[in-house]
Amino acid sequence: MNLPVIFDLALGLVFTYLILSLLASEIQELIATVLQWRAEHLKKSVEIFLAGDVLDSEDQNVIELANNIYSHPLVKNINQEAKGFLVTLPRRLTWGIGSLYRSVKTARPGGDQEETIFGERKRSGPSYIPSEIFATTLMETLQLPTLVQTLTESRLEKFKNAQLAKIEQVLVELQQQANEDEPSAPFINTMFQQYAETQADFEQITWNFQNQKADLKTSVTRLAESLDRYIEVFQTEMPKQDVFDKALRKIKFVKKDIFADIEQAILSGGLRPNLNEVVESVRRDSAIYNEIKEAVKDKESATHQGFINIAESIDLIEKLPKSVVENLTVLGKRAQSRIQTTEEGIHTLQKEIERTFDSSMERASGVYKRNAKGVAIMLGLSLAIIANADAFHMISRLSKDSALRETITNNAGEILLKNQNNQAFANPNSQGEPDNSATLDVIREQADRALDNVALPIGWSDVNLNQQIAWTPNKNQSFPFLRILYMIPGWIFSGIAIGMGAPFWFDLLGKFVNVRNVGRRPASYSRSQVDNDENVGG
Repeated sequence: MNLPVIFDLALGLVFTYLILSLLASEIQELIATVLQWRAEHLKKSVEIFLAGDVLDSEDQNVIELANNIYSHPLVKNINQEAKGFLVTLPRRLTWGIGSLYRSVKTARPGGDQEETIFGERKRSGPSYIPSEIFATTLMETLQLPTLVQTLTESRLEKFKNAQLAKIEQVLVELQQQANEDEPSAPFINTMFQQYAETQADFEQITWNFQNQKADLKTSVTRLAESLDRYIEVFQTEMPKQDVFDKALRKIKFVKKDIFADIEQAILSGGLRPNLNEVVESVRRDSAIYNEIKEAVKDKESATHQGFINIAESIDLIEKLPKSVVENLTVLGKRAQSRIQTTEEGIHTLQKEIERTFDSSMERASGVYKRNAKGVAIMLGLSLAIIANADAFHMISRLSKDSALRETITNNAGEILLKNQNNQAFANPNSQGEPDNSATLDVIREQADRALDNVALPIGWSDVNLNQQIAWTPNKNQSFPFLRILYMIPGWIFSGIAIGMGAPFWFDLLGKFVNVRNVGRRPASYSRSQVDNDENVGG
């Protein structure tokens, strides 16, 4: 057997396995779509990410948190579905098959028999979630921005009351000291009235912050401006007496000590929670969490306006597994060193969640690919048996049948040539080299046309069985079942080969064809030349 024959034989095997691999990939894709393997794998990967490991991912509270994330509008929008009876009819069929497949599986912890892996009896889920959407959804599900807002509102309320109490204390002491001085009574009454107006002004400022009409720095600045107005009225109206000068100095000291630097006032008052406090807000045994709960329980406080939303978040936090809290704590510590303000901290924490989620999904993608490869090999073995693709019989047929080798090699070259031309005309900078990114749909279409001219040495036809095991139905003898044992090694070899996938065999096909033809078509080869060659060849 000379070298050209060996090349043609190898090319025939590669072409055969390319055809069978295309069929296997089509079947595997159909199964994965109907049973929603990608979506199901993604959901379980999200649960593992939240829990931190596989064992804790089966915790009922982890599953509930993941279901809440999947119920978020941002995630729901990813999994958009068509509308209309006829349009959704194929989807309903796949949903039914998928539901039947999942019904035989073990029920999830805490879920009823009718609940799917996607939660809330959902029939499908997204196959991909962008990291930015996941991070935003997780933080909104845990109500972290709302918890921070509630904590800041509570502290601003205490800060406001503390400053008002200092001014009130100065007025009370002034009233006691000037009680016997009748001329000073109108001034003191005026300042108490002005204090009431300042108090109302403070209340309005905090109300604006609670309703997100002003940010924290603006709110504290307005508190300082309101206190300045009170000092100006006090200084303008006060009698020329030492006792009033002393009271004025006390009020000015309060203003200077607290509001001389707005950022310093925010820091010293603890008005802006740092990132560690943000993360601690989801730890049930932390002082920050208890502070938020006390703020919500105070029905007289302004923070009670958001009671309903915060109560839902507190209820969810009460159920958070320890592993989820620990993961958030670790992410918070990573982000803390890179931030200056709470606003930056929330944004940095979100980016940290995005990076960690991307890394986790890369590992999950690797797991899915390994599982898919295992399924591909099992599917390849099944297809090899069903199609009777005995590798050693194919080698024998190809080595003896020169006409079959010639037909296969011509059609294999035609598939590759057409694909190269399509690639070259789509990309003028291409050198006519096969592109591994060529879609399987294009290759499949070309392979279907090629099969019209090729009778592959596979199948359970009478001719093939006669050549393979020397038996046909016309012979007056029973089927030689023992001879099937000789076919098993060839089936196993073919099953593994089919499991390698169509892209592998198409790439290998291109290399064999290029070596056999001793070079590629030059880049300057135009479409008209291709047509002329085809016409001449015809």
